[in-house]
Amino acid sequence: MACKIAVMGGGSWGTTVASLVARNAEVMLWARDSGTVDDINTNHRNSRYLGDAALHASLRGTTDPEQAVARADAVIMGIPSDNFRNVLSDIAPLLPGGVPLISLTKGLERGSKLRMTEVCREVAPGRPVGVLTGPNLAREIMAGQAAASVLALDDPAPQSWLQPLLNVGLFRVYTNPDHVGCELGGVFKNIIAIAVGMGDGLGAGDNTRAALITRGLAEMTRLGTVLGGRPETFAGLAGMGDMIATCTSPQSRNRHVGIELAKGHSIDAIIDSMHMVAEGVKSAPTVIELAQEHDLDMPISQDVFKVVTGAANARGVYRGLLRTRAAAESEPG
Repeated sequence: MACKIAVMGGGSWGTTVASLVARNAEVMLWARDSGTVDDINTNHRNSRYLGDAALHASLRGTTDPEQAVARADAVIMGIPSDNFRNVLSDIAPLLPGGVPLISLTKGLERGSKLRMTEVCREVAPGRPVGVLTGPNLAREIMAGQAAASVLALDDPAPQSWLQPLLNVGLFRVYTNPDHVGCELGGVFKNIIAIAVGMGDGLGAGDNTRAALITRGLAEMTRLGTVLGGRPETFAGLAGMGDMIATCTSPQSRNRHVGIELAKGHSIDAIIDSMHMVAEGVKSAPTVIELAQEHDLDMPISQDVFKVVTGAANARGVYRGLLRTRAAAESEPG
């Protein structure tokens, strides 16, 4: 009997995952916007987020969350961090018992500082939770280009049937037992991508970009391991792999934010001009809070935090990064 998968969220990545999985399962995508749902059902497109890319013909959309999750064997959550809890709270009473919840969201909940899988455990306990994460640029995948991702669950049992469903064409999905590290890698790399974007916007070269990425990876690993992730995870697809894609691609929303900050635009104006979420902007204050709680020095993340909160400008921060004292490579800075 064919599986039914519910995908909550009609953004670029949620729609891409829904279209991929629709090759192997019955998929119902929930989106709040009726125009998006009509576009999916009538034109097999999500023009707002994916342009003219053709979606799988069997994919169906709905604005009714109950219709989306009815009979679902798994629920994939493609909801931004600031609305994740609200949407999950709405569907929690409707979820079939024990169905896995898989998060696509690369952010932390502001205030609680919780990862999305932790929010899942609070709001809809008693089921496997996990993440699908990695260097996954939606438009490239929709264009049929090869990509790799990681599925990480706190309970490995559903992996045996979820992994084959997610492996589609040139989209390859690996498994990893470290769901904490995989989830945190997706959060932290967005902040470093803003820093790289600021450097790119100010004319930095490839050497500078490589240094920011590498030192940013060191920051990610220091905090990530303190919070329960495994060091090797941050050297893999969910850490370094995602970092490289997000810090170098013109499609990266967070890198775009950094470039616009370098031009002197305010963070509010930049966000208002985008119709997609840049999670790094929302996560930076929470990441800095976590670093302070654990007495960790994260200079790149700290500088991004200062810029996105208006306490500094990109040019001043960039000059400060260049003047940072160089000590042993294993030390912060």
